[in-house]
Amino acid sequence: MEIDFNNSKPILIAGPTASGKSALGIDLAQRFNGVVINADALQVYSQWHVLTARPSAEEIELCPHRMYGHIDIGAPYSAGHWLADVRKALVAAAEDGLRPIILGGTGLYFQLLTNGIAEIPEIPSEIKHQADIIEKTDGKHAFAALLRELDPNTLLRIDHLNPVRTRRAWEVIAATGKGLSRWQEETPPPLLEIEECIGVNLVSEADWLNERIERRFDNMIDAGALGECQSVLDAGLWDESHPSCKAIGAKELVAHITNGTDLDIAISEAKTQTRRYAKRQRTWFRSKMSNWNSVHIADS
Repeated sequence: MEIDFNNSKPILIAGPTASGKSALGIDLAQRFNGVVINADALQVYSQWHVLTARPSAEEIELCPHRMYGHIDIGAPYSAGHWLADVRKALVAAAEDGLRPIILGGTGLYFQLLTNGIAEIPEIPSEIKHQADIIEKTDGKHAFAALLRELDPNTLLRIDHLNPVRTRRAWEVIAATGKGLSRWQEETPPPLLEIEECIGVNLVSEADWLNERIERRFDNMIDAGALGECQSVLDAGLWDESHPSCKAIGAKELVAHITNGTDLDIAISEAKTQTRRYAKRQRTWFRSKMSNWNSVHIADS
């Protein structure tokens, strides 16, 4: 599909892991005096560079980049925090005369950017502690069962197989007495209207993408992914329950380091998890971004 980029509209680029988003973003930034702004939930963390395939130093020199590696692992960082950061980045881009090119693989970020975010109060620590107990006692998928009784309307709107989403929805109703879906219905206007942007959804054949995933993870190992995990462990920053430690492959490599899991098995499992994650991303983008420009990508 031919897309006319010859205007001043912000460009949004969504695509699954290993789809080549960064190269496209840099190319457009160079052609249209742009700044690349991160919309990946794990590339914000400073200690995860290799494992999250953050742009390299050489790539960052090619054009301005914002919101990469600016948060420490373990620090509180939610979708709301990201939206506040991207608001500042958009203001800075306007002041610098740069065209925003927002790219990443976190579909929720794009949804909040173009649909708005509910102004939900901060969840008290005691509610989060209660959620921890539920998760440890009954498992991550217990929240979906609880929501069927407490907040079925929200359960219908979210991915009920995603324990992060179901736990969040349970925390909201437990803390506020009002379901997440009701909060969302009262959402203020979005930061960017999709009609005022150029939305690009990168799509590919599963086999092509899976081959790239395999190759990229091997390259990550060669580039020092194990050492990166070791550094996080040595610094006492590893906490499997924290969102910052959900980087695909981190759990498996940490298990190799700490428990002696065979490295080949750890790598194989990490690749499997990455393929599954990419499939979930493709499903999300296909469902939520039907009004975006779909661009088929293939190996060059």
